[in-house]
Order: sequence, then structure tokens, then C-alpha cells
Amino acid sequence: MPINYLASLTAQERSARANLHLGTCLAFVAGALNAGGFLAIGQYTSHMTGMLSSAADNLVLGHFPLVVTAFLSILAFALGAATTAVMVNYARRNLRGNPYMPALLTESVLLLVFGLMGANLQMHELVDLSVTAALLCYVMGLQNALVTKISNAEIRTTHVTGLFTDIGIELGKLFYWNRAEGIERDHFVAANRTKLRVHLSLVVSFFVGGVAGALGFKQVGFSATIPLAIGLVVMSSAPMFKPQH
Repeated sequence: MPINYLASLTAQERSARANLHLGTCLAFVAGALNAGGFLAIGQYTSHMTGMLSSAADNLVLGHFPLVVTAFLSILAFALGAATTAVMVNYARRNLRGNPYMPALLTESVLLLVFGLMGANLQMHELVDLSVTAALLCYVMGLQNALVTKISNAEIRTTHVTGLFTDIGIELGKLFYWNRAEGIERDHFVAANRTKLRVHLSLVVSFFVGGVAGALGFKQVGFSATIPLAIGLVVMSSAPMFKPQH
């Protein structure tokens, strides 16, 4: 049943299949927000490495408001991750049912706010950082921490630098020639093909989401995030409607 499948994506009992399918779904969302959000606000919101590098560059160049902007973006991302940690840990100890649902619902609500009020939020600025940009950074941090906790740190969805690093490592193993016969098992080099497929799937999903997000923002603006929010609501609420045996 579809409801059982959707419920399995965020279930406490994890499987490699559930991690992969959840990861690709959330990577699509992250790609859409990152690429589409750039068209809307002129800033990528999941690339904290770039943010920190930007802060260093602008500090040297004397552009101090931009330094503050970069650190506020990083702070928003970190606060989003911290929010997920608090929600998940509290739910695990004090609530029955799915501990990941509150964080997913929070993300969906914030995306609805972004979709319905993004243009108005963008007019409000702290230094050179719009409230809209801070909101997206917060959502990215919230989502990345959520999928990290769900998958026991096996999957990341909001950035692909680490994914490409792991893909490169596995490709290096894949093409490595184990020439010596009778080579000891501990020294035999073999690629983890499952890991390679998972990371390639996440990269492809992030890219497809980016294309979809860019097209959506180009055509309809901020409201392009509303379908993403609805999808997250369906995914997060599925466990409540799963038939009980």
C-alpha cells in the first residue's frame, strides 16, 4: 500500500532501501531550494563552506557588512540543525509514535511560509541578509540534520561536496588493479558498489531538483515551494494513517 511505503520512509526501524528513498526525496527538495532560491534571492543557502570562505575574503577586503551577513547565514543553518536535534531527542524520550515527524512538519510549514510570504520577507533585512535568505539557511540546516539522524549519518542531502569525494574514492577502488595473485584479503581493494549507487542517486536527485526548482522559481516565483511543502506534509503524516495490525 502507498501509505505503508510512505510511512516506512521515516520509520524508526531503518533499512538501506528506506534511507536511499528518503535521501533522494530530500536531496530533490534541497536541490530545488538551493537552485531556485538563488534565482529568488541571489544567494545559495546550503553551501556553508562557501559562506565561510566568503566571510574570510570580505574580511580581508574590508567589506564588513558582508562578513556579518555570511556569519548570520551560517548561524541560521546551525540553528536549524540544533532545532532538529532538540525535536528528535525530545520526541524519542517523551512522545509516542514517529520521532522525526515534528521536524519534517516544521520544515513543511516553513516552506509554506516561504512560498506564501517570501516576497514580503525579502524586504526585511538585517545588515545585508534578508529574512528570506536566513529562513532558507535555517531550513537547510534543519533538513540536513534530520536526514543525518534518521540514517545514522550515512546520508547528507543539502550539499554534494562530500558525496563527490566519496564517489571519487569508490571509483578509484573500482578501477584499481589488484595484480598480485593470492593477495591477502585485508589488502584487496574493492569498491563498495552499493555506496557508489547511493551517492550517485543523491547527486542526480539534487541536480534534478535544482533544475525543477530553477524552472519553478523562474515561472511562478516563491510559490514554487508550496508543492514541496505539501509533499513533506504527506510524507511526515503518513505514519499516523498507517493501518495498525
